[in-house]
Amino acid sequence: MVTIYDVAKQAGVSPMTVSRVMNNSPRISETTRKRVEEAIRELDYIPNKQARSLISKETKLVSIIVPDISNPFFTNMTRGAEDKAMQSGYQLLLGNSDETIEKESKYIDLLLSTGVDGVIVIPAQDRSLLNVRKLAKRKIPFVLVDRTLDGIDTDVVQGDNRNTIFQLVEHLVKQGHRTITLINGPSSVSNARERLEAFEQALKLHGIPGQPQLIWETHFRQDNLEDIVSRLMSLAPDERPTAVLAANNFIGVNTIRALRQLRIRVPEDMAVVCFDDPEPIPDYNPFLTVAAQPAYDMGFMAMQLLIERLEGTAPAASRRLVLPSELIVRKSSSGR
Repeated sequence: MVTIYDVAKQAGVSPMTVSRVMNNSPRISETTRKRVEEAIRELDYIPNKQARSLISKETKLVSIIVPDISNPFFTNMTRGAEDKAMQSGYQLLLGNSDETIEKESKYIDLLLSTGVDGVIVIPAQDRSLLNVRKLAKRKIPFVLVDRTLDGIDTDVVQGDNRNTIFQLVEHLVKQGHRTITLINGPSSVSNARERLEAFEQALKLHGIPGQPQLIWETHFRQDNLEDIVSRLMSLAPDERPTAVLAANNFIGVNTIRALRQLRIRVPEDMAVVCFDDPEPIPDYNPFLTVAAQPAYDMGFMAMQLLIERLEGTAPAASRRLVLPSELIVRKSSSGR
């Protein structure tokens, strides 16, 4: 494989001079520039990132670490981040943590060794603070998206968890539901805690007493929810819910699957609404009432904030962007 040293030898210059030519340094004479460019063409040299960054200290590489790339929400977010990165002359590296702190840590270590300029992180959980502190220690700019972390000062782009939950609860109450269960994500994730708090506040606002037996915690990945749904349906008739609020798209779709496995009709026997909009799934969508978050815009805007940090155009103070959701009413929550 041809290296920067081969180009330097062919052109009769130092490797540093080759790097300056590749980074368009004004300190290079036109004669030297042409000699180096001719050597690059003759040797068919493809410069690596490390060589290009000898002078600029930039790789033009950025990364996004998502917790579950199989979730359409994060896929669309990644597309938004990639489009903005390419628009601005950066290339995007993708890491998928699978909602685990260990895998997330390995990706961040890899990015540190690769020398990326900046990172977008959707934290796997609260303990992700340990991982992003590695970035802060190396002074690598990063932006948090969707989920936040206490104890770190950085730019954040997230959905409006509180108002979105309020919208979904209000919709169910208007449909005549007073016994509503929340199937939520893990309490170790910031947006799950925010959604639980908002759910309890929304019930109180509508004069509905809290019922701890109707609050369930699972994870945000694909899973069979038949056990949770079975337990809900085994409650006494006066405690049994008539509606489910699912805290993300996977939970929403899997709740409907579990209800149908138990021969419980949606929406005739149980209404279902959820946070986020799943990709079209035969027989489930367009069926599910959702509060759709602007995932693409979240990724795009997070990358914009990151690039502003990298290029020195961002304000000194950290920024927080909160994007609203769109309530889309479909058949799964029709009136009682």
